[in-house]
Amino acid sequence: MIGYSTIGVKDIEQAKKFYTELFDATVQVDIGRLAMIGKSIEQPMVAVCQPFDGNEPSCGNGAMIAFAASSKEEVNAMHAKAIELGATTEGDPGQRIDDVFYGAYVRDLDGNKLAFYIFG
Repeated sequence: MIGYSTIGVKDIEQAKKFYTELFDATVQVDIGRLAMIGKSIEQPMVAVCQPFDGNEPSCGNGAMIAFAASSKEEVNAMHAKAIELGATTEGDPGQRIDDVFYGAYVRDLDGNKLAFYIFG
């Protein structure tokens, strides 16, 4: 259902490096102040963007982008990889909501909140 989600960033080159390495993906579209990163143009992507109005990017209070994983091990690996790339932890990997949801949380280099999760 979702084609792409956009994250505001200060340094577009730094953001492209962070997200391409985090997701082992490539830049699919690059128009200077905006780059769309993913495995292919036909699959959901994350876009990193310097705001059009020229103001500083900001993180929404309560806003978060969640990325599905295929296993708890992948959630753990994504969290560790994000930290290795300079993100800060917002919640170590762990079981949440009984046996229904396993997740981990980080803030990227610009403070955007990300989640890595699996249901079950």
